[in-house]
Amino acid sequence: MKYLLFTLSTIISLNAFAQSTEEKAFMEYATPGKEHQQLAREVGKWKMTINAYMAPGAAPIQSQGTCVSEQIMGGKFIRSKHSGDMMGMPFEGENTSGFDKATKKYFFTWIDNMGTGVMRGEGTYDEAKKMYNYVGTNSDPMTGKQQAIRETMQWINDDTQEMNLYMTHEGKEVKMLVIKFERIK
Repeated sequence: MKYLLFTLSTIISLNAFAQSTEEKAFMEYATPGKEHQQLAREVGKWKMTINAYMAPGAAPIQSQGTCVSEQIMGGKFIRSKHSGDMMGMPFEGENTSGFDKATKKYFFTWIDNMGTGVMRGEGTYDEAKKMYNYVGTNSDPMTGKQQAIRETMQWINDDTQEMNLYMTHEGKEVKMLVIKFERIK
C-alpha cells in the first residue's frame, strides 16, 4: 500500500511538473520578444517609390504609393497595407510579418489585387547589415507552379528602408522590384 501511494504521488507530481513545463512553453511562445520589438520599428506611415523591372536589363517602371503598418494581435505581428498605382492601374496589397519563436525564423505573407495567390517567405535578420533576408515561393501564373523568390528588407536609417525582390525564372534569379520606403512624419 505504501508503494502504491508513493507511486501515485510520484505520478501526480510528474504530471503536474509536465503540465507546468508545457504551460510555461506555451506562455513563452505566446509572448512577444525582442524580435517582435525589432519588427515594431516598421509601425507608421510610409511613402513608397517603386521600381518594377519587367525584363532583365530593361529600365524600371516607376510608381508611387503609401504603406501604413500597424502592430496586431498584441504586438505579435505587423500588418502593412499598401496602396498606389502600378502600371496605370490602382494597386493595393497587404503584408503580414512576424517572428515565429518556435522555428526562430522571421516570416511574411503577401497578397495583392494583381493576382489570386499568396507569396510567402521566411528568413533571418542580419544585425550588422540591418537587413532581413527571406526565401520563399510565389505562384507563377505562366506555369501554374510555385517559383522561388528571395527578398531583402534593409534599414538604411530609422526613417528609410529598401526592399529588393528577386524571382527565379527559367533557372535564373532576376530582380523584379526595388521599393524605397520613407517614413511620413
